[in-house]
Amino acid sequence: MSTTPLPAVLPGPGSTDYARYMRTDILLSLQRSPNERAHPDELLFQVVHQSSELWFKLIHDELARALDHIAADQPGAADLLIQRAVLSLRLVTDQLRILRHLHPAQFALIRTSLGNGSGFESPGWKHLRDATTELDIAFSRLLASLDLTPVDLYRGEPSDPLYRLAETLVSLDEHIALWRTEHYTVATRIIGHGVLGTRNTPVDSLTRLITHRRFPTLWEARTELTESSPRGRQSRQAQR
Repeated sequence: MSTTPLPAVLPGPGSTDYARYMRTDILLSLQRSPNERAHPDELLFQVVHQSSELWFKLIHDELARALDHIAADQPGAADLLIQRAVLSLRLVTDQLRILRHLHPAQFALIRTSLGNGSGFESPGWKHLRDATTELDIAFSRLLASLDLTPVDLYRGEPSDPLYRLAETLVSLDEHIALWRTEHYTVATRIIGHGVLGTRNTPVDSLTRLITHRRFPTLWEARTELTESSPRGRQSRQAQR
């Protein structure tokens, strides 16, 4: 069997079609070179954050397509896309764990290279937040067009495509909270508590964001169902 590589036929830089299609020459040139790094671990820090932006780009695209399906009254198709977005967000969260291995004193050197840059300025994270706001509005409108409330939906059958879509939106919300939790945990493990981030924002302020809900009515429906149950009514009477 011949091992002679086939000639590249795609346009663009790179010696192989793989390099040309994936644009590896450009992609692998986006990190600081060894002589530009404040510390060798700066490569780890950049790769984690740059790859996160790529995953966020994919997540935003999946959620944007899901929005189109919701507008077209296709909850099943939207559900599948949001499930993929949830899995992508899980991968983004998991890769943050490697940053726990950054040495605090060595990371202090890396911080000098960041200027005023902060994760708060991540375009991918902003697009994710914007997309979830649009999804929340779109799903609420879809329920209203069917004369349904979230409580009505949760009193229905789990096999209902709208119910499954609602649960996937809740999963997305949960994974956003898990990302925030991991982000806070990693930050405090590296730079400590009670300190300021690169934008002079207290690192402990991140804890207030963990409980923020992107799809509040779906969480409120659970509370309403619990409080309207016989046990919930008994609990309220006992508190009086």
